Amino acid sequence: MLAAPRGADRPLLPQRAPALPEPPPSPRAAPPRAQKPLPRRPSRAVGLPWAGRLVHGRQLPVRGSGYETWDPISKQVPNRGWRRWGTDRLVRTVRRVLAAYGRRHRGATPVLVGDLSRPRGGDFGPRYGGIGHASHQNGLDVDVYYPRGDGRLGVALRPEQVDRAAAQRLVDAFVRVGAEEIFVGPSLALHGPSRVVHPLVHHDNHLHVRLPGT
Repeated sequence: MLAAPRGADRPLLPQRAPALPEPPPSPRAAPPRAQKPLPRRPSRAVGLPWAGRLVHGRQLPVRGSGYETWDPISKQVPNRGWRRWGTDRLVRTVRRVLAAYGRRHRGATPVLVGDLSRPRGGDFGPRYGGIGHASHQNGLDVDVYYPRGDGRLGVALRPEQVDRAAAQRLVDAFVRVGAEEIFVGPSLALHGPSRVVHPLVHHDNHLHVRLPGT
């Protein structure tokens, strides 16, 4: 009988596996880059003020420096959002002119701004309230209410309630920034260049400013 190899009767002990090298530290994940906002598409007035539409319009804020918005149908502040759309240029012009007016008349009641156009322009006739608008279809028109002589925040109900000096200053300001047409009340004797300023019925409580198309 062959002899067992020396040490064969000893119990087998578990063998320790050789140590593996530590894995290299994982690099920190780079923080996600902030997404740049997509550039805003420029607005476009398509067609005519009385037969047109508005592309990529901009909404006039509900209020701003020197002005509040006025809903001519519910007859209250502010105007509803869908009635406050225009081209970039129209919105910038309204804000700039009325902010300058407010700076020159510290403490004066804000000027009321009424309708511009609907979000995509198009028809703004009687089905949208009141007598509607024959124009205001392509984002180039805005109604601006004359300041009242008594300083109240509201629309003048009669021509004698209009602060005519203040109304004339607004007409002059919009002429200076390049208005193509301004319609004013026939009872107010407001004036300006004859190619721009025109008396028109239904405008004894507001002036209607139209900018040229681009």
